[in-house]
Amino acid sequence: MDKLIITAAMVGAEITRQHNPNLPVTPEEIARAAYDCCQAGASVVHLHVRDDHGTPTQAGERFRETIEKIKAKCNIIIQVSTGGAVGMTAEERLQPVYLKPEMATLSTGSVNFGDDVFLNPPSYLERFAMAIKENGVKPEIEVFDVGMISNALQLVKKGLLEEPLHYDFVMGVPGGIPGTLKNLLHLTESIPPGSTWTVAGMGRFELPLGTAAIIMGGHVRVGFEDNIYYEKGVLAQSNAQLVERIVRVADIHSRPVASPDEARKILRLGS
Repeated sequence: MDKLIITAAMVGAEITRQHNPNLPVTPEEIARAAYDCCQAGASVVHLHVRDDHGTPTQAGERFRETIEKIKAKCNIIIQVSTGGAVGMTAEERLQPVYLKPEMATLSTGSVNFGDDVFLNPPSYLERFAMAIKENGVKPEIEVFDVGMISNALQLVKKGLLEEPLHYDFVMGVPGGIPGTLKNLLHLTESIPPGSTWTVAGMGRFELPLGTAAIIMGGHVRVGFEDNIYYEKGVLAQSNAQLVERIVRVADIHSRPVASPDEARKILRLGS
């Protein structure tokens, strides 16, 4: 098995400090959280940002400021979100890609998202894939249901994506694929040989799916975007606390954790 890549999804677009008062919001707070996660064992940060009022934003300048502050503190891989928040336009969502980060997410289909719809029609998929490719960014394919794997492979056939792809299985979102071990196995068996994958289990699915990924040779995403609790009824104190727990689980199963530079090699960044 490759060493374990841990991604810290620290902010997201839905969580507020009313949900968890420890949520990082400002560029300085996000950069500090990224440093703490890196020190704890994360090698990737999945990055959302907020404006001065704490509202989700895809503004390029806000991403630039936050990225610069993170880079000043540590060598962690920065993966920007192109999902943004539900209801944002394609133009809004694409802004951080033009900063040429190492990685960016690419959601390859629409999905019911709680009471809303996260809209990704075919025209969006091609436009986002083209922008990611033109800016030399490594995509992470965000999969909320198994059909999104087929959509990604159609983009490969059109020359808009290049294999091997890296997938993130987002499981347990109301409206998306349920967070069961059977479904995780189905997803892993549905991607081409040579692909790499991460699992992001929502809420109570974070720890069991993360443990399964460690055993199965996949990688793990944790953080407040996905889960604000450390255990039932107990809020997590920080994103780094959730990273530390996965590191301990990996140690129990004798799975070494990748450094940022080791993760770059596994993900073939810059190649």
